[in-house]
Amino acid sequence: MELSPEDELLLLNEKLLESIDANDYETYTELCDVSLTAFEPEAMGQLVEGMPFHGFYLMREKGDAMKQSTICSPRVRMLGEDAAVVTFVRLSQKLSPQTGDSVASCEETRVWQRVNGQWKHVHFHRSFAGSVELG
Repeated sequence: MELSPEDELLLLNEKLLESIDANDYETYTELCDVSLTAFEPEAMGQLVEGMPFHGFYLMREKGDAMKQSTICSPRVRMLGEDAAVVTFVRLSQKLSPQTGDSVASCEETRVWQRVNGQWKHVHFHRSFAGSVELG
């Protein structure tokens, strides 16, 4: 059974977040267009263009910390046949013997475009919503 574009995009979006949590830059680059643009807290209000900024974070050693993301309230809005916006709240859990356990919340908008028959992540906006340090 073939997936709907909405279901396919939700699966690709989940795979993208898994690659971020695992510091898997290879998978991240397979899912993203080389001209990826972003507004995110780490960019300090600047529009980031291209992959090197993201590679800096994703190519570092993971250490002993374990991370996972949970997608809450996802919505897919198709913009024709070859573009879509995926919006959701992302809960990021981190277990770290050095810094303690924590959970953070971000509001995310991710834009996907079909390029040469494949969905590519082309832009995102991520806003920090809050965090909690766990005992």
